[in-house]
Amino acid sequence: MRYLIATDGSEVSDTAVERAARDASALDATLEIVHVLTPETEFVDGALVLPGEERAVEYGERTLRQATELAAETVADGADLEITTELLAGRPAAAIADYAAEADVDGIYVGHRGLSTEHERVVGSVAKAVVDKSTVPVTIVK
Repeated sequence: MRYLIATDGSEVSDTAVERAARDASALDATLEIVHVLTPETEFVDGALVLPGEERAVEYGERTLRQATELAAETVADGADLEITTELLAGRPAAAIADYAAEADVDGIYVGHRGLSTEHERVVGSVAKAVVDKSTVPVTIVK
């Protein structure tokens, strides 16, 4: 089995990382952690382009590193969890759903709200759109 967790570095996505890590460990599944760079950032001929792209990539790599460490710490009691990471570009929901389909994952985990939250009790637009676009089950973690 293979699970995908999308993170933006928010507390809610950290909670989703912990949940996905526990579930993946219990089911001996691989965990794929992704971060989507800003919608304005694109891959062109295999390279990221846009003013400020260096900062976006640095933030994305740091976010993936922190999520990987958190996932490993969550199952640190001797469990061996295979974790891979990937930076994506584009509109977050589409990039997540498309990548999940290409990577042939068995399920997706997302936080219910990301960094751009205003209403704590409402499912965010990205989480809702991932559910709408995905071809595999999506777990929304509050």
